[in-house]
Amino acid sequence: MKILERRNQTLQLLAAETLDLLVIGGGIVGAGIARDAAMRGLKVGLVEQHDFAFGTSSRSSRLLHGGMRYLAQGRLGLVREASVEKRIIHHIAPHLAEPLPFIFPTYRGNKHWVLWQLKIGVKIYDLLCGGRNLGRSTWLNKAEALQKVPGLAETNLKGAVRYYDGFTNDARLVLDTLRSAARSGATVVNYCRFVNLVGQCFQPVPLDRQDACSTIGNLWKCEVEDRLEKKTFQMRAHTVVNATGPWADGLPHSRVKLRITKGIHLVVARNKVSVPDTVVMTEGQRILFAIPWGERTILGTTDTDYNGPLDSVTADAADIGYVLQVTNQFFPDAKLSGGDVISTWAGLRPLIANPDGTPSDISRSHEIRNPEPGWWDVAGGKLTTYRLMAEQTVDQIVESLKRDVPSEPGRRGDNEAQTEKDLESPHVVSYGFESGSRWNELKRELLPCLTAEEPLLPPGEATGVSGILPPDFSRRAVEHYCANEWAVHLDDVMVRRTSWHYYPRDAAQKAGRVADWMGELLGWSDATRAAELTRYAQVTNWGRSDAPSPTAVASAA
Repeated sequence: MKILERRNQTLQLLAAETLDLLVIGGGIVGAGIARDAAMRGLKVGLVEQHDFAFGTSSRSSRLLHGGMRYLAQGRLGLVREASVEKRIIHHIAPHLAEPLPFIFPTYRGNKHWVLWQLKIGVKIYDLLCGGRNLGRSTWLNKAEALQKVPGLAETNLKGAVRYYDGFTNDARLVLDTLRSAARSGATVVNYCRFVNLVGQCFQPVPLDRQDACSTIGNLWKCEVEDRLEKKTFQMRAHTVVNATGPWADGLPHSRVKLRITKGIHLVVARNKVSVPDTVVMTEGQRILFAIPWGERTILGTTDTDYNGPLDSVTADAADIGYVLQVTNQFFPDAKLSGGDVISTWAGLRPLIANPDGTPSDISRSHEIRNPEPGWWDVAGGKLTTYRLMAEQTVDQIVESLKRDVPSEPGRRGDNEAQTEKDLESPHVVSYGFESGSRWNELKRELLPCLTAEEPLLPPGEATGVSGILPPDFSRRAVEHYCANEWAVHLDDVMVRRTSWHYYPRDAAQKAGRVADWMGELLGWSDATRAAELTRYAQVTNWGRSDAPSPTAVASAA
């Protein structure tokens, strides 16, 4: 079966079935919820208006960390949660979770980061991991710090601490989580936009019918747009979860209030900022990182309020200049300039709104809300705690279903008969009557949460296609992404599935070759191939300092 034909069949299936749970949003939180719910036995669908991991989940610092800044703020619970979760990710996705040592130098005159306090802090950090961190923290005097990090600024250096967190590939973590969800029965579709809830069904199933899926609580009718075919259709789901990150407060029925901040990252050659471990760079209270990534070093991030378009976030000249300035202060011999930047990315943090705090002071805690029957908002949080957020969300959904359904076959959810007036209420819950209902079926089959124990992928399935570093450049890899990972556009492969967009210097040339391969696999015409190259050039204009024009990309191809 052709790849796009299989996608169309998936959409037809979503339109025909009644889901227990519809997840809106294909970032890391939505992917985690879909995996958790499907593994427990729920019938799950997921729709994403762009590509999977299009937003925040492919534009982070790629760190699995508890957060030294949050420890300094006294948010021990948040640090503890994240510290436990980073070890779980290391267990379930070892190909996407490397132990990563951090060196945190301190300088005379910075009152916000004092060496003796950091020495205590890293030991507390180890303890919050239950004494099982990814490595043991140590202290370094000035000479040891300079030996560990050649080129580090020497003036006023007092010493450093060395502690451990984790390194990942954020977009790959999303995609492998979705692959795991699909293996457990979830139906996931990208480029499929949730438009609105167009109504609720309250039709009790007759006693002589056994297909009683439509009788558990609310049954939402959802209008969805297939953005590839420019067609709309309706889906039915008992529960809808809004897990759309920065877009969460713009959905109909959402009660989320967000404060959006922007963070950018730069990629430079490793020999320009040669760091053996991640180096923490500070400016006042702010923290930035120099992160080793194969032959590259990732620099970032910023943290500024953002009010621009959510779909096209850019690293502007001021952002880039700020990161280069701080890096040059810590590595004066690097003498970095804009010409040294191979690529950039810019992402948004969907923080729970708090008008009393600056962006850096807002907690990365998450919220799970059920503002009306059958609708759930999940917001806030961070990459490291995505699995826990998903577990807590599905726990609450399952508990709400248990409260809503009758405890005995043949009885309604409450002890009073429902009248016609009741059924007209927008929040009324209608229940089934027969023992063959979907909920009775689920009561027998629902499993406990297993997402902390079960690996995302079977051994060997990630080889050559999923890792922290980009895979080797090959047609075989592209075939895999199109056939098994829902890639339909050129930038799906170049940006999110491989990082070929960020890592090599010849990304434009590689894009032309990938367009040839994808054209053969997906049946592109010459006009479609040209349109894909133009689209990719627009993406590079968002994310590369040397971004070529569409004409240049087409010429290079």
